Parts: sequence; structure tokens; C-alpha cells
Amino acid sequence: MSQTVPGPAVPEPAPAPAPADHDPAMHGPAEKKLRPSRTNATRQKLFDASMELIGQRGAAGVTVDEIAAAAGVSKGTVYYNFGSKSDLIAQLLRHGVDILKARLLSEAGQPGADPLVAMEAMIGQAMDFMADYPSFARLWVSENWRTPSEWRDTFAVLRSELLAVIGAAIENVAAVYPADRSVSRGSLETAIFGACFVVGLDRQTYNPERTRDQSVAAIMAIMRGYVLK
Repeated sequence: MSQTVPGPAVPEPAPAPAPADHDPAMHGPAEKKLRPSRTNATRQKLFDASMELIGQRGAAGVTVDEIAAAAGVSKGTVYYNFGSKSDLIAQLLRHGVDILKARLLSEAGQPGADPLVAMEAMIGQAMDFMADYPSFARLWVSENWRTPSEWRDTFAVLRSELLAVIGAAIENVAAVYPADRSVSRGSLETAIFGACFVVGLDRQTYNPERTRDQSVAAIMAIMRGYVLK
């Protein structure tokens, strides 16, 4: 009887290499895309390019090809990391909120600091963010309350995070100053949150002569009305 002689083992093909500027922190299941992740050069380039293009034509009028070209990365890199334009916008919204939240928390107040002064500094940081990224503010305002919106769940998560930062600052004020308890805490958080976007965006779009300090003072009037004389 003849005996079959096994042939040489065939090596398995090596996995295709990831694009050179691939960042594992940017890749994963959809449910992980809302997690804060480390800021990196590729993400920042995509964020800056997207915000500039979206500011010109709106989110619907911008293609992935245009974003990739403006950011100086390959289209394959964008699709590899995000899968779709919708996922790209969702992750860039997260990136923008992470920048804003970090700025707000940097002014959250040191031990013993006046919480009203800390709140004023936080609002100043919000105005600076709106000045640095006016297109992000336009995207937020135009899409956040659109019904239906494909990024509704993303906005819900990010909005709650920003409101929590503002709410903690309000609690710090109420712990030191007599406060008007008839004012709904949630409504106060929302009023300050909305004012930061609307006043900041209005200044950039219609009233560039209005100073940062004037804008901050207008929003702080809401907060100072919460404090009883």
C-alpha cells in the first residue's frame, strides 16, 4: 500500500498592516466610540479639518474624502478608524467635548477658592473655546435639537457630561452662598450651558466687537441672580 507523504506546511498569510497613522484608541465597536480617549495628532488634524469644512457647508454637505484630504490623511485611514462618516462625526463631537470639558475642569476651583470666581473663570474658558472652535458650536447648536438627528444618542451622552460639570460648580456656589432654592437646579444648569453656546456663537457671528469679558458678565448675571443678597 502506498503511503501519502505530507507536503510542507503553508504559512498563514500575515494580517494586512494598518495604515501608518492608525491609532488603536480610535478603533473599536460602536458602543466604545463615545469613550474619552487620548488626544493625538491624527484625531486633532481630523477635528480641525472637519470643523473648518462643516463651518462652511454644514455636516451634510461635507464628504469623508474632503475631510481626509483637508486633514492630510488617507481616506482609508478615516474608514479604517471610523467606518463611516456618521461615526467620524460622532467621534469628533466627543473630541470637541473632551477639549471643552478639560478647559472647564481646569477652572473648577482650588481648595478655598471663591466658587463664584471659579464659575466666572469656567465661563471664560467656554467663551475661549467658542472663539477657537466656532464651527463646533454651530454644529452643536444646529444638530443638537434637530429631530430626528442621527447623532441624538451621542449628543445625549455628551450633553449630560457637560451639564454635570456645570452642576458641580453650581453646587459649590450653593455650599458657600445663600441660594434661591426656588430655582430648579436642572434648569439653572441648562440656562448656563445654553447661554455659553448661544452667547459665544452670537459674538463670533454677529457681534465681534463684543468683548470676552462682556459675554462672560452677561452669563454670570444668570448665576448671580441665583445668589441671594
